Amino acid sequence: MALGAIDQELKLNFMGLRILWIGMSEVKERILVCFPTKNEEKTVRDCIEAVKHSKYNPHIMIVDGYSTDKTVKLAREAGAEVLFQERRISPGKGAAMKTAIKVALKKGYDILAFLDADIENLSADWVDKLVDCLIVEGYDMSRGAYFREPQDAPVTKLVAKRLLTIFFPEIAYLDQPLTGEVAAKRDVWRALMETGLPDGWGIDVAILIEAAMLGYRIKEVWLGVKQHRSYRAYKEDVGKLWKMSEQVAATIIQKAKKYNRLDNVDLVSV
Repeated sequence: MALGAIDQELKLNFMGLRILWIGMSEVKERILVCFPTKNEEKTVRDCIEAVKHSKYNPHIMIVDGYSTDKTVKLAREAGAEVLFQERRISPGKGAAMKTAIKVALKKGYDILAFLDADIENLSADWVDKLVDCLIVEGYDMSRGAYFREPQDAPVTKLVAKRLLTIFFPEIAYLDQPLTGEVAAKRDVWRALMETGLPDGWGIDVAILIEAAMLGYRIKEVWLGVKQHRSYRAYKEDVGKLWKMSEQVAATIIQKAKKYNRLDNVDLVSV
């Protein structure tokens, strides 16, 4: 290789490393982590403290669904910004997430990540893995996958994955279509907001379906074992999840109607 070519290659490599370094230093200031909350006083403080140790130094925020316990007080004491969902409805996870998305877009965050606030073993590594998937690997959306108790996730196993297999088989391979741990780039969230996202429990699967249909690159990121407090509230009676099941099912069917896939049901052997 000629000396001039070598010199040019070294310059390009140096510039690439410099751009990467500058990009990393800038993006650390433009990452938002949001916890949608509703009566999470037992875990919200520890969740916030865990995220503080992320190498990306994200801004931390909760969007609360008008908790009646000490969730808001504890979140503020832990240093998180506190907002309330725009619509006072319950279940209102979707409303809370849409409030956060609007804030992220308005304030120019490059990446917005959502985490559940009832996690008992959350670590900063979860945030780092979700964000690394976007920045280092170049995906548009990253979604948490994890091991849970065999009796856990009945809505995922019996409703979401079954209906996705029928109507959206191209994403049915994903292990956790209802994961609460999801991160995406600003342009992705902007596009998703234009699709008409639901206000309730259907938000998680709606985000997945619409991102896939829009052609975004999606990857599940292995986060290990997930221990979450809400599991104990329904493990003895999954009937308590009737509203979530209803909203998730309705969301998938509505999206199937939108994308002219209702006839897929005829392919199911009965």
